[in-house]
Amino acid sequence: MRILSIETSCDETGIAIVETSPSENGMSITVLADTLNSQALLHAEYGGVYPSLAKREHAKNLGPLFLEALTQADMFEKASTPEVSTETLSELKDLFEREPELFVYLGTLLAQIQKPAIDAIAVTYGPGLEPALWVGVNFAKALARAWGIPIMPMNHMEGHMAAALVQEKDETHFTISAPQLPALSLLISGGHTDLILIKEWTDGNHFHDYERIGGTRDDAVGEAFDKTARLLGLPYPGGPEIAKLAQEAREEGLAQPFTLPRPMVKTEDYDFSFSGLKTAVRTLMQTIGEPTLEQKKQIAREVEDAITDVLVAKTRRAIDAYGIKSLIIGGGVSANNTIRDALEKVVHEYADIHLYKPSPTLSTDNGRMIAFAAAMNQSVTTTGVELSANGNLSLD
Repeated sequence: MRILSIETSCDETGIAIVETSPSENGMSITVLADTLNSQALLHAEYGGVYPSLAKREHAKNLGPLFLEALTQADMFEKASTPEVSTETLSELKDLFEREPELFVYLGTLLAQIQKPAIDAIAVTYGPGLEPALWVGVNFAKALARAWGIPIMPMNHMEGHMAAALVQEKDETHFTISAPQLPALSLLISGGHTDLILIKEWTDGNHFHDYERIGGTRDDAVGEAFDKTARLLGLPYPGGPEIAKLAQEAREEGLAQPFTLPRPMVKTEDYDFSFSGLKTAVRTLMQTIGEPTLEQKKQIAREVEDAITDVLVAKTRRAIDAYGIKSLIIGGGVSANNTIRDALEKVVHEYADIHLYKPSPTLSTDNGRMIAFAAAMNQSVTTTGVELSANGNLSLD
């Protein structure tokens, strides 16, 4: 089965094409194409993702990335006569009423090429920035209408989970199989801090029994990194900048004169709250005034340690409470080495828990992870007519 995947939930535009086939323990996946455009530099001046800018950039980038993906996969073939009718093109024009430039690009392309050997289109329909999601959803609908290909609606967070579950043979060949149950997934990104309990799993039928047992009550962990980085005068995205200074503080053996709170670390639930940490950093900065580079390193380390301590405490508590056999971490913040190392130490405390974590290149948003999620759910399809973007889509 060949799957075209589309990801536009935030500020990365990703398109991938994969070929899947059943294997002894799950699914084999070959990546035929993988294209990505990041908007991080464009949003840096705003200190965060600006939704209308993200939407505009997705509309500008989707067409060229799609063409690049077809070329990478050796699926680009010119047609001697147009295979898409003028009536269909008229319908697509209505679909792209708010992205006319995308219609012009895609309409021109569709009039020139043969239908590629694609069996399904997987597209992120939530959660995320709804204006950005709609661009990807409408693009998928247009291709589905033009070529009669079914759509597989994918949850963005399940994509992050799938990116951790795949086993990499080499750069283009992967396998994915069910984790030992019960499993716990810690999904940490700019918009999410979720603990997901996985109680049942049936490959290929989307019978994955998810329960969100805990989540953020205010700022997500990635948002906390970004906001505290901004207070320290560090550029966006803030997470890597905080991690860099924190590591320098450790390597230089700097004393740790500052103490920040670990919000909700001792509560009996599995929820998170990081807005208080941001407030504590602001108060500290007001006390210090203009911090020296050394003080920035010390504060960065304390911020990273505080966040790590909370994530570890909640995860360990859930492992004990639910008898977890597999821990799956995913999302952009899962690339943080301090957090990864701390969670690895937690797993090593138990004799029978397997840790799944994505490679650094699969931690952030990309088209491949949506294709991997689709590989876990190959029977979930729709014509796409009623498909809508859902910025607040839940995984349970």
